[in-house]
Amino acid sequence: MNAIEVNNVTKSFGQVHVLRAVCLTVRQGEVFTLLGENGAGKSTLINILTTLSRADAGTVTVLGQDVEQNGNAIRQKISLNAQATTLDAEFSGYANLKLIAQLRGGRNYQQQLDTLIERLSLGDFIQRKVSTYSGGMRRRLDLAMSLIGDPAVIFLDEPTTGVDPKNRLALWQIIRELRDAGKTVFLTTQYLDEADQLSDHIAFIKDGQIVRQGTPGEIKRVAQPGYQVRVAAADWDQAAPIFAAHHVPATVDTPVALTAEGAPAVLQALLAAGVTVQSYTQDEANLETVFMNINQ
Repeated sequence: MNAIEVNNVTKSFGQVHVLRAVCLTVRQGEVFTLLGENGAGKSTLINILTTLSRADAGTVTVLGQDVEQNGNAIRQKISLNAQATTLDAEFSGYANLKLIAQLRGGRNYQQQLDTLIERLSLGDFIQRKVSTYSGGMRRRLDLAMSLIGDPAVIFLDEPTTGVDPKNRLALWQIIRELRDAGKTVFLTTQYLDEADQLSDHIAFIKDGQIVRQGTPGEIKRVAQPGYQVRVAAADWDQAAPIFAAHHVPATVDTPVALTAEGAPAVLQALLAAGVTVQSYTQDEANLETVFMNINQ
């Protein structure tokens, strides 16, 4: 059984079309990652999948049940770690965890809380008020709260934003363990290396439409590799306007990334202007290359 099925889903806010005939399938027991620029429609789709919003058209099923007809039943089987944390700042971290455990109907929850506290390195501050936490501490606690209970599908909306490298790796391991236990993880992230490391399947969304999807390997095999160009610092005054005219982010004394489609025109313009090109190399195909090509 597929964990999630989305068929021709559309969503608009006034005249703004946020989702346009979105179709995707997420298999049970896999990590599925949705990638896209800010405003592409990722969070809107998650809100629909988690019953927080309704689609204007199309159908959505989660664990075989329609989200509009069986919202209460679905909410008992899923969890959501949203971008905005839902912590009570006047409670301690432990009190927040305990409250969620009780709301989810747990009785023998102590062992699970202890495990989450240890795995996410919360122990040093778990008894302090949340109002004293840094942004990274809040993010880790909020993540722990979303893992309480036994959800079959876990939605993680950019869960590692603001998390230090050590705890980011710990989170990666938790996500792998969730998958190995048969759970389904629906992930969004701004870190393409994270998507590459964790995902069984990936979909790219742009302007509310799914424009590419497949396994990380499949996506990288059909990608057009980008290029790196380095120009002489002495010629930067001539080079900078050319990069700007082609909408290419560039900084002096660093290699400048170019898309496969845009690279020839930029290189030709640099040479025509007499700019000294110190190196021009092709990248290996990776998710960053795909992301740049899709969103140029």
